[in-house]
Amino acid sequence: MQNINHALSIGSAAAISALTVLLFAGCKTGQEQGASQATAASPAPAAATPTAPGIVAPPVRIKAGLDEKSFTDSEGNTWLSDRGFPDGDEGERAPDLAIANTKDPGLYRTERYGMTSFSYPVPNGKYIVKLHFAETYDGVTGPGQRVFSFTVQGKEFKDFDVYAKTGGLDRAYVETVPIEVTNGKVDITFTQQVENPEINGIEILPAP
Repeated sequence: MQNINHALSIGSAAAISALTVLLFAGCKTGQEQGASQATAASPAPAAATPTAPGIVAPPVRIKAGLDEKSFTDSEGNTWLSDRGFPDGDEGERAPDLAIANTKDPGLYRTERYGMTSFSYPVPNGKYIVKLHFAETYDGVTGPGQRVFSFTVQGKEFKDFDVYAKTGGLDRAYVETVPIEVTNGKVDITFTQQVENPEINGIEILPAP
């Protein structure tokens, strides 16, 4: 009888141990499944949008009419050569032409003129666009002799006259335009009124 009771006691202990192991394994499996489901439900981090070959992300500076590789201004900023214009012509002035109202006269010694538009791809966001102008054509001798309109990302500037704004030839003027890009590019259009539209440089800077 003692042997039977002893055997029953051993069997009960073994059964309890086996049940404990099964319960622990079940809990662990449930935890692992929960962790697996949580991992599967967590979204993967968004991949960075690659920059297209040949495209420089803002800040970007473009020297209109420049055929050379680049231009460096007095603050050490690099300006890319002429790009983004589907039409128009390039113009260049004397390398020693003096330009007032600027520390970088070299920027205004080349230009793009007769263009109808400009476009440059950028990530969506807010930017400051700076348009650089100087009337350097000696055929213009007074206000009203070169007048054009332009729009920057839908913001319109009518009857723009560089000579009138600066009071004469060879004087730099910068038009600063805050914009928001939602279509992946900065678009500028130019409309001729009197003489050809002209521009010397374009900056696209992230808004502060």
